[in-house]
Amino acid sequence: MRQIPRIIIAGTHSGCGKTTIATGLMGALAARGLVVQPFKVGPDFIDPTHHTGICGRSSRNLDPFMMGKDEVLRTFISASEGADIAIIEGVMGLHDGVEGTAESSTADVARILSCPVILTCDVKGMSRSVHAMILGYTTYDPKVSFAGVIYNRGGSDHHREMIGTDRNLQSLGWIPRRDELQVKSRHLGLMMAGEGEGMQESRKIVEECCDIGRIIEAASAAPPLRTIFDDECECKPHLRIGVAMDAAFCFYYTENFTKLRRAGADLTFFSPITDPLPDVDALYLGGGYPELHAAALEKSPCRNDIRKAADNGLPIFGECGGLIYLSRSLKTAEGKYAGVGAIPGDTEMMNRFQALGYVDGIVTGDSSLLPANLGFRGHEFHYSALYPDSGCRYAFTLTRGKGIMDGKDGIVEGNITAGYTHIYFTRRFAEAFIAMATRRQSE
Repeated sequence: MRQIPRIIIAGTHSGCGKTTIATGLMGALAARGLVVQPFKVGPDFIDPTHHTGICGRSSRNLDPFMMGKDEVLRTFISASEGADIAIIEGVMGLHDGVEGTAESSTADVARILSCPVILTCDVKGMSRSVHAMILGYTTYDPKVSFAGVIYNRGGSDHHREMIGTDRNLQSLGWIPRRDELQVKSRHLGLMMAGEGEGMQESRKIVEECCDIGRIIEAASAAPPLRTIFDDECECKPHLRIGVAMDAAFCFYYTENFTKLRRAGADLTFFSPITDPLPDVDALYLGGGYPELHAAALEKSPCRNDIRKAADNGLPIFGECGGLIYLSRSLKTAEGKYAGVGAIPGDTEMMNRFQALGYVDGIVTGDSSLLPANLGFRGHEFHYSALYPDSGCRYAFTLTRGKGIMDGKDGIVEGNITAGYTHIYFTRRFAEAFIAMATRRQSE
């Protein structure tokens, strides 16, 4: 059994302020000298970048749909090693899960981790009614335990008096409405870490308005967790994988890197915007915002480096932004830009999202990197559309999700496999990736 102080910052709904409170609490605890391990419920890539910047430890996603319950527990325990406290930011409303179910909701993760919940309530335009809302949230699932409530976007002292602080759940904070706490967004979500100023104010407001001492006590009262022993042995690094990592390519699940390293990968991070292609045996191009850096990517010598490497048989795995970059061209509102040209198709940014949600799939086609019948899960969220040439080969068949078109994803071209799905790597997936890339290396 493991004793890990932990707390979940949940919300009544999206936009109620849980990100502000979660990041502010992380900053306040770190400022007290505590080692804070951050987590994010769900498949989101952006909030974890803020967590990582604040805590100095890589934030991990906790998503039962993609990972499975045992993997959620294993990842939580493993990542919390050496930390004084774990802070988990929830997703959407507390009980909102996959397709209206409880699966992968914040409450689901709270049950798996036996983790107390702090409920964030936006009280703008409410007084006594907030207690009816809190009562509903706290009694809806008896298996979820609550440590307290933080009232957000409060008004005057009179507003606070009307609401009171000792009704159904103990008050752990009262945060007045402040416009500077609003974090700016773009089409895929919040601004990335370092782009906005709102996060800088969150620590200050949490320190001023929340009872941090009682929050620490609540986290420390969480019960011990059963230990899931990690039977994964690490292979000696024998394959160099280049990983694109910069402002254009920054959407990755941290556990994917862990799985690749354990399977024998030596990861080399580089920027396709500013760096030449490093000397590697395979390439991993993740998602991000290539459309915001299309001009710089077009001018960078790395684009031609990757095209030449692809022509020479370098194994390449691309996800979403990586797929866009590997295509022949990208059309945006600002113009049309050349891509790597290794994928037979062209991409265009659209005015609304083209796909959003979880993905469940299997390798059914001729993949350059993955064996047939390998199952996977992941997530897709993109505003672009890819127009592939006729006769393209696809590696993935999706039983859930859109992919590139009609449930087909993962275009195969030479030793390239690239699709829209952000895949959460299982142990078997990572090992298959390394094994196939190693085989290509030796051919």
